[in-house]
Amino acid sequence: MKRVVLTALLMLTVSSCGYNRIQSLDEQVDLFESQIKVQLQRRADLIPNLVNTVRGFAEQEQAIFEAVTSARSRLGGAVEGGSLAEMAAANQSLNSALGRLLAIAEDNPEIQSNQNFRDLQVQLEGTENRISTARQDYNEAVQAYNSYIRRFPQILTAKMIGAEAREYFEVTDESATEVPEVEF
Repeated sequence: MKRVVLTALLMLTVSSCGYNRIQSLDEQVDLFESQIKVQLQRRADLIPNLVNTVRGFAEQEQAIFEAVTSARSRLGGAVEGGSLAEMAAANQSLNSALGRLLAIAEDNPEIQSNQNFRDLQVQLEGTENRISTARQDYNEAVQAYNSYIRRFPQILTAKMIGAEAREYFEVTDESATEVPEVEF
């Protein structure tokens, strides 16, 4: 009888400690983090086609092509590395280089009339929107997780299992808050 009461009390305590909810929220944060990585990788994968399309019309801009290629490579490495701070910095670097590339295309009517370039433009614009949505979803999931593990009695469970606050996906500098324009 005493054992049944202790077991029931233990189950009641465990069920109200928030362990399962902490695990669910943590998984949700991981899911949205992976979506950011997927979209950043998608964007990085579009860049070589964009560079090659513009390169065919503007060979004299070799330095910009190299900057875009280098920034794309850094973004790919950051996505594989998994550090949100590195991904944000590499994404900003790519935004800057990509802005210069797109400025070349904007000044060249031949590029703007190229169907392949227009298709890439639409894909890039869609990817930029997906990245923005993925960042927002991730940060909302982090906010829910961090808030939950700081509440009582979940804070006790969080400390017991080593659950720590997750970092937000934040921009690294002032200019990174501006979405690159892809108008042509």
